[in-house]
Amino acid sequence: MISLQTTNWPESCSLAPARSGRWLDIAIGLAAMAGILATTAQGIMEQAEADRQDAAIRASESAVNQDDVNRMALPTRETMIGGYAGAPYTYASDVHHTKSGTHDLTVKDVNWEAKPFKSPIYYGARVIRWFEGGRSGAMVDFTHSKTLALLEETKSLKGTLNNAPVPAQAALSDIYRKLEFSHGHNMLTLNGLWRLTRLAPRLWPYIGIGAGINLPHGEVQLTKVRGRTYEYQYTGPVGQALIGIEFRVPRMSYFLEYKFSLAQYNVPLSLRD
Repeated sequence: MISLQTTNWPESCSLAPARSGRWLDIAIGLAAMAGILATTAQGIMEQAEADRQDAAIRASESAVNQDDVNRMALPTRETMIGGYAGAPYTYASDVHHTKSGTHDLTVKDVNWEAKPFKSPIYYGARVIRWFEGGRSGAMVDFTHSKTLALLEETKSLKGTLNNAPVPAQAALSDIYRKLEFSHGHNMLTLNGLWRLTRLAPRLWPYIGIGAGINLPHGEVQLTKVRGRTYEYQYTGPVGQALIGIEFRVPRMSYFLEYKFSLAQYNVPLSLRD
């Protein structure tokens, strides 16, 4: 803080000033000058103290900001545990239903829906280990999705069912009472990850590729056959590729990701239920 004070003595004109009056004026002037010097010195000291405090605050903020930068920078190694939700899309696929001597049915281009926000919801969990330098790593990824056939749709058919030829077209609901993996189109994969050149101080794009196994809960039941398949099963391998972007903040990260998975389902029909 700077304090400026000005004192002004107006000139006076006296025809015959007395000696005692001159000494009084000098004493008053000296006292005024001393007051000005004292006030100015106090202002200078206050300003110096304010400058010192500002410098200390800036140094503290700089240290905090540098600490944040250090936390957001890529460490040499780190282990991350994460979870996610999303909205999957399942491409149309052919369904082959076979039983030796009884069924040999092919349904073309069956459409599926996921209902990701209806229980059980779509979710995933993963554990990532980034290696030295933080640019490459490995990930164990578990994804719980769903696939439910749209039974109200009419589809092209080929083959036999219950030893009888099937019509060229029929509604899926005429063939199946249930055709879904609603308690889990579950995929467990091991993946390699690579961070690309960062887009901003906190934004790191990454890519990955991996393979693993399917462990779905199948529910399959024909309309004219007693019993259904309703159980968890191993149904084959799965492969996936992914691309995403990571937003790093101190002690944690957020990520937005697109993942493409390819799975082949060979579902044993137990009819136990």
